[in-house]
Amino acid sequence: MLAKSALQRAAAAPVRSALAKQSVRTVSAWSQVPQGPPDAILGITEAFKKDSNPKKINLGVGAYRDDKGKPYVLPSVREAEQKVVQAQMDKEYAGITGVPDFTKAAALLAYGEDSAAIKEGRIAITQTISGTGALRIGGAFFQRHYPNAKTIYIPTPSWANHKAVFLDSGLEVKQYRYYNKDTIGLDFDGMVEDVKKMPKGSLILLHACAHNPTGVDPTEAQWKAISDAVKTGDHFPFFDMAYQGFASGSTDKDAFALRYFLKEGHLPALAQSFAKNMGLYGERVGAFSIVTASPEEKARVDSQVKILVRPLYSNPPVHGARVASTILNDPALNKQWLGEVKDMAERIIKMRALLKDNLQKLGSKHNWDHITSQIGMFAYTGLKPEQMTKLAEEHSVYATKDGRISVAGITSENVGRLAEAIHKVTS
Repeated sequence: MLAKSALQRAAAAPVRSALAKQSVRTVSAWSQVPQGPPDAILGITEAFKKDSNPKKINLGVGAYRDDKGKPYVLPSVREAEQKVVQAQMDKEYAGITGVPDFTKAAALLAYGEDSAAIKEGRIAITQTISGTGALRIGGAFFQRHYPNAKTIYIPTPSWANHKAVFLDSGLEVKQYRYYNKDTIGLDFDGMVEDVKKMPKGSLILLHACAHNPTGVDPTEAQWKAISDAVKTGDHFPFFDMAYQGFASGSTDKDAFALRYFLKEGHLPALAQSFAKNMGLYGERVGAFSIVTASPEEKARVDSQVKILVRPLYSNPPVHGARVASTILNDPALNKQWLGEVKDMAERIIKMRALLKDNLQKLGSKHNWDHITSQIGMFAYTGLKPEQMTKLAEEHSVYATKDGRISVAGITSENVGRLAEAIHKVTS
């Protein structure tokens, strides 16, 4: 074959050059992004979906299910939604801090109608993207404005997302003792000791009720002692109240810790969620609030919260807030909703009792009192990771490796089979 002429080589050069440039340009800017670890809960759901056992049980999901194991939309929510639609409201932006009728009602629900802070106009509150958004706004506010160390102390263990939210807010995260593995209960002495050892003026996160993931709550007497320890250290309490009403069935009882701290002179911050107690999971309805010393201070805090929210998402969505507002502000609907919340809480309490009874009837030698002494959607069973693996692989029962189960996933139909599975892996 004859060698290419100089003319042919010259003609081909621009093509090769263009191809080389093209190959360089197609290298992605994200080629070095590492693969992140899978979400633990989503992994459980995927494994559950792949299981062909018709009697499989999913106890990993953190959402309420009815006694048939199906997602549940509250009748009060359905009715409120119809009212919102029939009102034919516009779709204009809410203000930066959200729908006023909602935030006012949310504050009343949390702090109580007799709250001096509400009556005196000292609570700065903003609607948020559910409870996670409330925590994130709180973390950002503390990072920017809290005058002491930018470190927040969370319980061991805590909701898995707490650490990530606060780290991404720019705070340092440390922990205090909370759960005692030996008693499967509260490490009260360890908790109080750690609170007392924190540097003066520390930020401390407290679960207001239905501690996630353990289901272990302090008693009222213990909350009073915790309040004393927080006050002695001049610490700043930040309450996460994702389950008000959903824990005991009473919105007032579940708000005890927050209201007691306020009564004792603390000026706390609060993250609220309406995902669980109204079943508004996908609507993302929440609120972040701070109790201030005066209306003038409240106005300044409120202005800075707006400055934080504006570049994040400008303003929150209106539909879910309007539904929640309708329920909270309509006396008849509010009464209906409170009854429905009580029914959901009582179903979970009943499932706890049935699980314990079934385990005892099977002759289990273990003490299962913690199943009924814990409260809320989640229970720490005390099962070890290898036992949880056996539950999944041998009995098609899926939950997290730390032994946490979602009691909402237990039904009258599957509780017997669940007890048998737990009995087999613990015998």
